[in-house]
Amino acid sequence: MGALLSIPFLGSIGGLGASALSACVTGVAFFCTGQAASALTRSCNCNSSVATRVGYSLIFLLNSLLAWVMLTDWAIRLVAKWSFDWIKMECSGGKCYGVLAVHRICFALAMFHAVLSLSLIGVKDTRTKRAAIQNGWWGPKVLAWLALVALSFLVPNGFFIHFWATYVSLPGSMAFILIGLVLLVDFAHTWSETCLERWEHTDSPLWKWVLIGSTLGLYALSIALTVVQYVFFAGAGCGLNTALISLNWVASLAVSALSVAPAVQESNPRSGLAQSGMVVAYTAYLTTSAIANHDDEASGGRCNPLQSRAAGARTGMVVLGAVFTFLAIAYSTSRAATQSKAFVPGKGRPSASEGYEALSTGAGDGGLEAGELETVVRTQPRREDSLRYQAIKAAVEEGSLPASALDEDSDDEGDGAAGGMSPVNDDEKTGTRYNYSYFHVIFVLATMYTACLLTKSVVSTISNVPSDGTPVRIGRSHVAFWMRVVSSWVCLALYGWSLAAPLVLPDRF
Repeated sequence: MGALLSIPFLGSIGGLGASALSACVTGVAFFCTGQAASALTRSCNCNSSVATRVGYSLIFLLNSLLAWVMLTDWAIRLVAKWSFDWIKMECSGGKCYGVLAVHRICFALAMFHAVLSLSLIGVKDTRTKRAAIQNGWWGPKVLAWLALVALSFLVPNGFFIHFWATYVSLPGSMAFILIGLVLLVDFAHTWSETCLERWEHTDSPLWKWVLIGSTLGLYALSIALTVVQYVFFAGAGCGLNTALISLNWVASLAVSALSVAPAVQESNPRSGLAQSGMVVAYTAYLTTSAIANHDDEASGGRCNPLQSRAAGARTGMVVLGAVFTFLAIAYSTSRAATQSKAFVPGKGRPSASEGYEALSTGAGDGGLEAGELETVVRTQPRREDSLRYQAIKAAVEEGSLPASALDEDSDDEGDGAAGGMSPVNDDEKTGTRYNYSYFHVIFVLATMYTACLLTKSVVSTISNVPSDGTPVRIGRSHVAFWMRVVSSWVCLALYGWSLAAPLVLPDRF
């Protein structure tokens, strides 16, 4: 995906744009056929929850690819021709047509996911009829998405320039980054704890070297990015860039030192440089991205040499931004699934193979009485564990029923499956693996972030909206610059608080 989003900056792209558009058409035609989408999920033997998330990710990929196509000269001429002066604008090389087309296409997908999010509020399992909206009806959903894309080109330019791109898309992008920052801090702790647990339980040096190698690699990356910042963006007369780079580096050193402080280690022995390395590397990327994409009109390009050089120099930032987008989407939905744990009482200690983990019962277990057991359900119940299935299986073993009765029971369970998903693959009958509504909210914010990632500053005069002829800036601006800078500060503050909170508020941690 990162490579696809970065192609416009690589040079000649007319033929590539046509090829990409044909790929979009092929993908859309495939998903318009509900049976084809269902056959795909069966062939890969995926659970319905996984297959559904993959399906929406592919739609997001196609939408991003279509938005990228709108930045090509071929698409710009096509939009200008087909609009019949409805969205006529005056700008250098007609680039404003492509920039606004990106916002229109991303706006259409955002509305698509917003409607789905509202329609799926309160869905708890696939036995709810509305669950079919999430897991099935792929043909109508894709057609609805395409209809929204077409309708978005009928919306006047002023809506996107004066309202959507400035007051909705940019704040939404920042919200997506902030959610990603919270997930990043969470993932940093989870990654370190996972490596330590596997190292302790397996006695294998592999996980030790994985942890050490990843930590060193992340710090090496952050140092390399900081050196690049000082060399290319902190020359004479670039006081703002120098101050921001230095502030980020000092704050990074501070949280790194805090992570290994004796008091922090005492309250949380698993904290350390592994987590801080991940946070420091990401904040270094955010700072580099902000400075590299900042307009440098005052210094004539001296503080941002990328503006005066080949556009391909910005490819790396676009690639990293696209990779971050997909990783944040994948991890946010997966993490939401792991949070849905239920506590149930039991009389005995289940085996680990059944997907349960028993919690010790003692004086420090929050008031649990002696002999009472509390377990954590970590997996969905399997069909083979149901009383109905066990009764039929016992009857088959006794010879009372033929072996085909098990298959017939499976077919009966599949009658209510959403979207024609096979019952073997439906893993959400007793409860959804993730929050459907929240899932689509993440996609709404991700489309806004994609629009900001793909567009760049273009000066344009709107000819079909009453104005005094004052040039209007579309796309990236000083707001987008400070959005990235402030996000890096928030990330460091969040991680620092996660380390200091157990010391400041010991009763709550």
